[in-house]
Amino acid sequence: MRRSITGFSNPTVKALRALRDKKHRRQQGRFLAEGLRLLTDAREAGHLPELLVMASNREPHPLLAALEQAVEQAGGEIVETPPEILAKITAKDNPQAVIGMFAEFDTALGRLDPMSAPIWLVAQALRDPGNLGTMLRTGDAVGAGGLILIDDCADPFSAEAVRASMGALFTQSIAQAGWDEFRGWLRAAPGPAKSQLVAASLAADARPYRGASYAAPCFILVGNESRGLPPKFEAVCDLRVTLPMRGRADSLNAAVAAAVLAYEAAATLALGAVEHHPSDPGA
Repeated sequence: MRRSITGFSNPTVKALRALRDKKHRRQQGRFLAEGLRLLTDAREAGHLPELLVMASNREPHPLLAALEQAVEQAGGEIVETPPEILAKITAKDNPQAVIGMFAEFDTALGRLDPMSAPIWLVAQALRDPGNLGTMLRTGDAVGAGGLILIDDCADPFSAEAVRASMGALFTQSIAQAGWDEFRGWLRAAPGPAKSQLVAASLAADARPYRGASYAAPCFILVGNESRGLPPKFEAVCDLRVTLPMRGRADSLNAAVAAAVLAYEAAATLALGAVEHHPSDPGA
């Protein structure tokens, strides 16, 4: 279905504007994603917007045509509107020419299989949506199973987090849980290997991150940007690792630390796989 909206007081415009607020996103179970590249990434990952909003003066583009066709075939709605209304919806002076409204994903922890990927990222009380989006991008890049948000974290469906994820929101699994629920799920998971919980730590007795004994499935845990991980959380981790700080700074940004550890763990696990599964000499 296609239609045109030209009035600022249109109910659809008001409903879309409201999705900038977390309370309304929760109530409606919907969120916004902006930009052709991001929406194309979503489409290629199997996610289509329920509502596609496009600027009436937009330039034609083959990716946009493919997106429109996919939304129509899926029974979604397409709306054309002037750029000034798009600016009202997004609260930007120069908005993207296309916006999609998506249903929020199921973030229940129980739907994830910890054995389905060698690496997972975990964030406890992460408050910056930009860091959250960056961790999603890291997870996508390193081949992680997804991002698990513990306790009171930033909203993964906020405009800032969605934008910072650069499309990884649609390729990575996301779960939200309290600490006790997460620990119970992690330790009770069936499978031949025990899940390893690795903490990014500033403790004096933490091991250097290079050369540490990472084991799959490896869950890399980072804490709050300003406080780090609570000591009681670190205490129950299987491995605590630290990154060398050679300058005046006493710690790295949480998302950067997660990325460094994720790549180190991935390299270690890949090396272990080569050592334990040598190629066939007759190949």
